[in-house]
Amino acid sequence: MATQQAPTDEPRLPLSRERVLRAAIDLADEAGLDSLSMRKLGQALGVEAMSLYNHVANKDDILNGIVEIVESGIELPSPGSEWKGSLRRTALSAHDVFERHPWAASLALSAAGARPIRWRYMNAILGCLRVAGFSAEMTDHAYHALESHVAGFTLWSSQLKVDDSALADLASTFLDELPEDLPYLAEHVHQHLKERRPDDEGSFAFGLDLILDGLERKLRPGDGPRLEGSPGSAT
Repeated sequence: MATQQAPTDEPRLPLSRERVLRAAIDLADEAGLDSLSMRKLGQALGVEAMSLYNHVANKDDILNGIVEIVESGIELPSPGSEWKGSLRRTALSAHDVFERHPWAASLALSAAGARPIRWRYMNAILGCLRVAGFSAEMTDHAYHALESHVAGFTLWSSQLKVDDSALADLASTFLDELPEDLPYLAEHVHQHLKERRPDDEGSFAFGLDLILDGLERKLRPGDGPRLEGSPGSAT
């Protein structure tokens, strides 16, 4: 049975689309997308669920709206900036945003409908690569390599989240059960328990740098025409 909220003398904020979507993000952050329903959202806002339809069309509209808000926090490549550093900052920013909202990475890949924020994000990355001199074909491959790392790593790491306080006990139990003929796996487990060096940015940044270094080696003079009006072009 649904619990009734205690009455309050505080003035209620007027309902708006922004407020509905922000409340939906809070619910998803707390308990995942499966916890998100019109009924629970109405309870969180202190209104009847039917009132929400004055501001959102349906649950799909909410899902599109919340992932757009989350993705709006990603730093886009700066026009005219050095491509490799700019794309690195964008990828690190995207990873950080999706780490704070673990449900958003999968939703970003599956949400349908008009996605202006997503489209601008994609266009900015593609444009950064093209202006750098990558051909249309190489840009296609490069974009998907970067995106699969951002989304894939985030989805993978979200499934392996372990509270730091429980990590040592979990590792100890795993090592006790591990056969002795798997020494490299045991070594890998011990690596997870070691304190990281201050200059170690972690596995995501390590993989990202491998991709960007590989792209840099692929970029050769004449690989592809610069876009008209871009930095370094004749016009």
